[in-house]
Amino acid sequence: MLHDRILVQPGRESGERKSRAGIVIPATAAVGRRLGWGEVVAAGPHVRQVSLGDMILFDPEDRAEVEFEGSAYTLLRERDVHAIGQQAGDESTGLYL
Repeated sequence: MLHDRILVQPGRESGERKSRAGIVIPATAAVGRRLGWGEVVAAGPHVRQVSLGDMILFDPEDRAEVEFEGSAYTLLRERDVHAIGQQAGDESTGLYL
């Protein structure tokens, strides 16, 4: 990876979603701008805030997709990351920005 680029493995986006009230929302339903979560698998030398293995929140519309060894990845700049979520093994709560 070069400069401030981040390679992200997007999270699985299920076709159907459920609201908190239990209402099933089909995949074909039009929604506003929806952000997606993904795991950082590689980062360039000038990336300062994100580490390998971090879960990040990003806009799926502002992305470049790349396929490597049969897997799909997303290529982003560090400035396109909206939030960094806690890692699965962390005991802390919440998100940090």
